Amino acid sequence: MNTGSRSKAQIIRSHTITYFNILNLVLAALVVISGQYKNMLFMGIVIFNSLIGIIQELKVKSLIDKLSVITATKAKRIKGEEIEEIPISQIQKEDCLLVTAGDQIVADCTVLTSDGLEVNESLLTGESVPVLKKAGDTLYSGSFITAGTGTGRVLHTGEENYATQLVRKAQTKRRATSEMQDAIKKIIRYVSYTIIPIGMILFCIQYYRVGNSFPNSLVNTVAGVLGMIPEGLVLLTSVSFILGVGRLARKRALVQEMEAIEALARVNILCLDKTGTITTGELMVEKVLPLGASEAEIENILGCMAYTFTDVNATGKALQNYFHDGSQIPVTERLPFSSTRKFMGITTDTSSYLLGAPDFLTSDDELLNKAESYSQKGLRVLLLCSCPILYRSPDEIRQSTPLALIVLADCVKENAMDIFNYFAKQGVDVKIISGDNPATVSYVGQQAGIPNAEQYVNAAALPKDFDALRKEVEKYAIFGRVTPEQKQQIIKAYQANGKIVGMVGDGINDVLALKDADCGIAMANGADAAKQSAHIVLLDSDFSSMPDIAKEGRTIIANIERVSALYLTKTIYSVLLCLIFIIIGKSYPFIPIQLSLIGATAIGIPSFLLTLEKNDEVTAHGFLRHVLHISLPAAIILVAILCAIQIFQAHFGWSSIMTRTLNLLSGGILSLSVVGVVCRPWNRRRTLILFGITLIFAGAFFLFPDFFSVVRFLPVR
Repeated sequence: MNTGSRSKAQIIRSHTITYFNILNLVLAALVVISGQYKNMLFMGIVIFNSLIGIIQELKVKSLIDKLSVITATKAKRIKGEEIEEIPISQIQKEDCLLVTAGDQIVADCTVLTSDGLEVNESLLTGESVPVLKKAGDTLYSGSFITAGTGTGRVLHTGEENYATQLVRKAQTKRRATSEMQDAIKKIIRYVSYTIIPIGMILFCIQYYRVGNSFPNSLVNTVAGVLGMIPEGLVLLTSVSFILGVGRLARKRALVQEMEAIEALARVNILCLDKTGTITTGELMVEKVLPLGASEAEIENILGCMAYTFTDVNATGKALQNYFHDGSQIPVTERLPFSSTRKFMGITTDTSSYLLGAPDFLTSDDELLNKAESYSQKGLRVLLLCSCPILYRSPDEIRQSTPLALIVLADCVKENAMDIFNYFAKQGVDVKIISGDNPATVSYVGQQAGIPNAEQYVNAAALPKDFDALRKEVEKYAIFGRVTPEQKQQIIKAYQANGKIVGMVGDGINDVLALKDADCGIAMANGADAAKQSAHIVLLDSDFSSMPDIAKEGRTIIANIERVSALYLTKTIYSVLLCLIFIIIGKSYPFIPIQLSLIGATAIGIPSFLLTLEKNDEVTAHGFLRHVLHISLPAAIILVAILCAIQIFQAHFGWSSIMTRTLNLLSGGILSLSVVGVVCRPWNRRRTLILFGITLIFAGAFFLFPDFFSVVRFLPVR
């Protein structure tokens, strides 16, 4: 869910018109019919909870709406001789749009001009091989440009636009995983199925078999049903996520799906590219090594190649900074760089030239060994060669003549080691998946302090069989020469091995991996397609903010995990009590006002205070198992105690008010004990919380006995 996309009306509606709110209104109406109005106190809590949710989400919406402008998809419209950037909502039919590598197509267009324009339509068709587009071809919304530039005339807008009709179906990025929300939804679904029939049977037992009056039967039934409703748990998770989105936004991270907060907290494999994360992303030419051409010839060729393309990446900028402008040399054909083929090329009046990864352009062992010697020092190496025609893929290359090796340097970020040390301490394995030479990436990874960075592999050597790939990926920390499709497969392989995978990327080559990761994280200065595919966008485009963002996510989820036991304890013992008291035909042990006291002191107040704590001890798997480990035994113990009280009442002849008093004391003490368990390990703040809520419970119990229908222990003054 994109938090910023919900209108104010939708927010208010989502927090008020809910299944449990409607159920609470029905229960309140039953209490009104009974005439015992004090038992309607629970409606005050329901209204208060809804108001909290609405106010918090509106506050966060205001913040997110301001930040969303930074990542909003825009289009470049050609008007006369000027190019203007406009929101996609302003696109009109017949507009002429300019598209470059990394752009997402936001409206169906007819191609007017194409300069090596290649489009990835996998988000629409499932076929990831880039499609070369020529004048007259159609650009479909939802696809993205992988290489080249071009212009197109808009065919559709608004509801007619293919983007409106198809992107929702075709651009199916994987939802950020949320084990916790899935577990809570499952609990709510089961409770929802049973609540009405159990309530009806409980009323019949209270009225016809126990012989309670109609008003008392209604109140007892309301108490039974009320205890089964885990509405506080739903509010806790939704408000915590909303507040988490707001806190992450203040850390300059735009959360596009709330579930991504939990996915990020549980990530135990973090995959990322080298450039822009470990390294600064800025390259410089270290040296040029002629192999069969003069320095002047190399200067002319690379000067022409560096300045002939309009979409320039970091390598292109480094070449432009080193070589003179050779754009005056006539170029008859251009082949932009693609992360799939790993090279770029041009054709001039004299020959065709390719520039790219040496192992994609030549099989000369001596030359490859020379390039490898530089790669092992953490340097990036490109090969310039001439060929009779402009080859468009490595498989086509039949004849090439090496002209020069170009050695480039990239710097490791100063804080990279601290970042990776943090993730190592959190039990997160970092994997580098890069298109660069694996030896280069391994060297840089070791410099940055990535554990096991010496274990690297050339992705070309990875098995194509998925089951074999699952076993192979566990052996390496560094993957080099990876194609976009292989990135996607590596992510899926880790997921198939039971890992929760985060992917950090910013380029078009990262899109497939980002959309299939459990939590995809993109940079705001990255390609539009990457931002649209990601679950979280780093607005400062700075990977160094990841530890703070991860800490925030882990704190939110760890606190929800801890206090969820408080809510589920009440739900479990309420369900068990309803079933048991239906079977034994006894009056239900609580009335609504008593459950409101237990709920406020032993659940509502402590859960609110504990969720504000800084705590990042998250369980990677098994949210429900972890919570039930505390709540199930506590619920069973309370049910056993209350059943024992019923037996003792029959044996000793206690009055109904004495029995209710013992029931409330038992429920309150055990619920407060669960808070004590949840508060472990103890610190001063948690001790004060437990002491405070115990004092409130005791004060209410002893000072207002008539209000809570219990025995008066203190003398009346």
